Amino acid sequence: MIATPVQNSAQDHVHMARALYVATRARNSCDPNPRVGCVIEAGGKIVGEAWHQRAGDSHAEIIALNQAGEQARGATVFVTLEPCCHTGKTGPCTAALIDAGVERVVVAMNDPNPQVAGGGHRALSTAGIKVSTGLLSAQSEQINRGFVSRMRNGRPFVCSKIAASRDGRVALPEAKQLWISSQQSRDDVQQMRAQVSAILTGVNTVIADNPRMTVRLEKDNSWQQPMRVILDSRLRTPVDAKILHNKATTVIMAREDAPADRVGALERVGAKVMRVAANGDGLQLNEVMAELAALELNEVLVESGPKLNSSLLRAGLLDEIVVYQAAHTLGDDARPMFESPRVTDMANRPEFDLVSTRPIGDDWRMRFVPGSV
Repeated sequence: MIATPVQNSAQDHVHMARALYVATRARNSCDPNPRVGCVIEAGGKIVGEAWHQRAGDSHAEIIALNQAGEQARGATVFVTLEPCCHTGKTGPCTAALIDAGVERVVVAMNDPNPQVAGGGHRALSTAGIKVSTGLLSAQSEQINRGFVSRMRNGRPFVCSKIAASRDGRVALPEAKQLWISSQQSRDDVQQMRAQVSAILTGVNTVIADNPRMTVRLEKDNSWQQPMRVILDSRLRTPVDAKILHNKATTVIMAREDAPADRVGALERVGAKVMRVAANGDGLQLNEVMAELAALELNEVLVESGPKLNSSLLRAGLLDEIVVYQAAHTLGDDARPMFESPRVTDMANRPEFDLVSTRPIGDDWRMRFVPGSV
C-alpha cells in the first residue's frame, strides 16, 4: 500500500496551508535540511504545530507530537514533506508517528532525497496509517526549491539579483560604485540574503566594490549568515577585502593552476580555497555548481556583474532573475545587465518569463524565469 492522491476537504487545505506557513519560519536556519512544517489536528482543533528549526535538532513532526501528547492518538497529521524513515542526526519520524498512534497523515510532497523517496509513505501505510499525498505540492516545492534542485539536479537553485536603471544599466563605465536602487529595495535584498545558503560573486565585483555580502537585519535573527563564494580563477582577491574579514565563511574557487603562494595568503586570512577545472580564462561553471551541491548548499544568490550573469545564463544555470528597477536612467555608456553576444536572429534571442512584479519604494521588483537561450 502506498500513498495516493485523494479528494481533500476544505479543512484539509486550511491545515496544510498553515503547515506551509510555519515551514517558512525556518528561513535558512535548517540548512542543509529542507524547510518542513507540521500541523496536528484532533477533534476539529489544532493540538500541535511546529517547523524544523535547525539541522541536528528535532524535526517538525517530533516537536508537534510532543506538543500534542496523548491528543495525537487518532489524530490527523499534516506535513509539508514526506516524513523521514531513516536515522540521520535524529531518529526516523515515521517511527514516532506510528508510536503516537496517529490515524491519518496528509503529505504535501514526496521527499526527493533518495534515502526517503517513498519509504516514509510505505512505513506508515504498512503500520495501518492512512496516507495521502499531493495536497498543495507545488507550494511545498517552491518553499524547498533549493533542496529539491540539489536532490534532483545535483546543483543548488540559483537566483541572480540585479539592480538596474530604467534603461537596463547596472554601473557607470568607469565602474565607480553607486547605489542604483532605493533604500527600500536594499532592505528587501537583506531579506533575500537571509533565506539563501550562499551568496555568489565574481572577483571583479570584489575588486571594484569591496562588498561585505552579509545579512544585516537588526531586528531578526531567524537566519544564519550565508556562505560567500567568490569565483576567482587566478586568485586576485585582495587579502584585505571586506568579504574576508567577518564571521561569515568565504570560499574562493580558483582554477587548478592558480598561484600556490596566493592560496596560502588567502587561507591565512580565513578563506577556504577550492580548485575547479578551468574554462578558458574562467572556471567550468557546471563543476562549480556540483562543488556547491557537495557543500550541501541549497539556494545560491548571485550578486555580481554582467559578465558572470551572462556566463551563468548561457550555461543554463540561472533558475530565477530578480531585477530591482530604479526610476532613473544611466545612459548608453553605462554597463548593461548582461554582456551577451550580439543577437542577429530574433529566433535565437534569450527569452524570459515575467512571473511577478511589485513596487518597492520608488523601484519595481520583477521576478523572471529564463526561457530558451
